[in-house]
Amino acid sequence: MAMNEETLKRHTDSSASNQKLSLLEKVSYGLGDTASNLLFTVVTTYLTFYFTDVYGIKAAAVGTLLLIARIVDMLDSPIFGILIDKTNTKWGKSRPWILWSCIPFSIVVILLFMGPDLSDSGKLAYAYIFYIAANVLYTAVNNPLTTMLPSLTLDIQERTVANSFRMFGGQFGALLVNLTLLPLVAYFGGGDQQKGFFYTMTLFGVIGLIMFFITFLNTKERVQDINGTKSLALKDSIKAIKGNQPWIAGVLLGVVFFILYVMKLSSGIYYITYNLGKPGLVSLVNTLGTLTLVGIIAVPFLSKKFSKKKLIIIGMLINIIGQLIIYFGGQSTAILLTGVIVGAIGFGLPIGLLFALIADTVDYGEWKSGVRAQGLLASTASGIAIKLGSGLGGAIPAWLLAAGGYVANKPQTQSSLHMISLNFIWLPIILSILSILILAFLYKWEKPYNEIIAELEVRRAQ
Repeated sequence: MAMNEETLKRHTDSSASNQKLSLLEKVSYGLGDTASNLLFTVVTTYLTFYFTDVYGIKAAAVGTLLLIARIVDMLDSPIFGILIDKTNTKWGKSRPWILWSCIPFSIVVILLFMGPDLSDSGKLAYAYIFYIAANVLYTAVNNPLTTMLPSLTLDIQERTVANSFRMFGGQFGALLVNLTLLPLVAYFGGGDQQKGFFYTMTLFGVIGLIMFFITFLNTKERVQDINGTKSLALKDSIKAIKGNQPWIAGVLLGVVFFILYVMKLSSGIYYITYNLGKPGLVSLVNTLGTLTLVGIIAVPFLSKKFSKKKLIIIGMLINIIGQLIIYFGGQSTAILLTGVIVGAIGFGLPIGLLFALIADTVDYGEWKSGVRAQGLLASTASGIAIKLGSGLGGAIPAWLLAAGGYVANKPQTQSSLHMISLNFIWLPIILSILSILILAFLYKWEKPYNEIIAELEVRRAQ
C-alpha cells in the first residue's frame, strides 16, 4: 500500500515516542558487555601469551588451536540464533539466554586458566576442550545482547545510544582487565603466574556474574511485544537473509574488524616486549588502548549528524594514522603512546557502531521479506564476525610468529621481530583499508532507513 509523507512521519514519530529507554536500562544493558569483556578480554588479549609463555604450549600449536576452535565455534552462532527465534518466555526471546548461560560461562573461563600439570599432549587437549567450551558459552551469553538490541526499540537514535552504552560497558570491562590483571596475577601468584591467573579469573568470574544478573533484571524486549512472541520457523527465518545485502556487508565488515581487533590486542604484548624491549609498558599501552571509550562516547552525538557508514570510515582512517605514528616513532615511548591513543580513539567509532549497524539489517530484512528474524540475523552476523574474525585474528599472528622462528622468553631473531612488527603495525593498516572498501562499495540501502521503519510500523498497524 502506498503511503504519503504525512503517514510516514506520523508512524515514525509514534514509534519513537513510545520506545524511549531509561538510563537504568541503558546502563544495565551495557553491564552485560562489561561482564563479558571482564572475562573474555583476558582470552582475546592474554590467552596466546598465557598458552605460550605460562602454560608452555608451542606457538604453532597455539595458532592452530585458536583457529580450529573458532571455526568449530562459529557453527554455534546460527544455532543459538535459531534457538532465540524459537524461544518464547515471559522474559522475551533473548534475555533468558543470559540468565541460563552466565553461570556455566563464568565457570568454564575460570577452568580455562586453571592450568593443570599435564604432559604436552595433555595440555593441548585441555586447552582445546576448555577454549572451545568457553567460546560456545560466550556465544550463549553474549549473542543475546546483540539479538536483544533490535527488540529494545525501533527508535534508531535510542538504539544507537543503547549500543553505545553497551560498547562503553564492554570497553570499560577491557579497561578493568588491562589495569588490574597483571598486578592481580602478581599479587595472587606471589611469583607463580599460573596460580595468579587462576585466582584472578575466579575473582573476575564472580564480579561478572553479578553484572549479568543486573542486565537480565533491568532490560525489556519492547519490539517483541509489538510483533508477538510466537516461535519463528527456521524456513521463515532464512527468508530474512535472502536479498539482504546490508546484512552480508555487515558480516564481512565484522569479520575483518575482529581480525584487526584481536590481532592488535594479541600482538601488542610481543611488540612491546621484544621489538621495543620495554615489557614494563605492556599494561600502560593496553590501558591506553581502552581510550576507545572516547570514540564510543562521541558516537551518540556524532550519529545525529553523520551516518554509521561515514563514522566507521572516519574511525578506520584515524586508526590508520595511529598505526603510522607508531611506526615512524621507532623506539620513542612518547610517540608510541601517542600513536596508541590516536588509534584507540579512532577505533572507538567502529566499536560503538558495528552491532547497531548489524541490528539495522534486521529491520531491513523484515521490510524486504516480511519476516523479522532478529535471532538468526543478529546472532549469526555477530557470531561469524566474532568467531571467525577472532579466530583468524589470533591464529594469523601465532602462525607468523612460528614462521619467523619465535621462541618464548628468549632474545628474538630479526625474522621473528619482523613478523611481530607485521602483526602489530602493517596488517592492521591493510585490514582498516579493507573495512573502508567494504562499506564504500557493498553496504547499500534502497531507501532511507526512517522510511523503511515507517513502512514497517504501518504494516503492523494494519
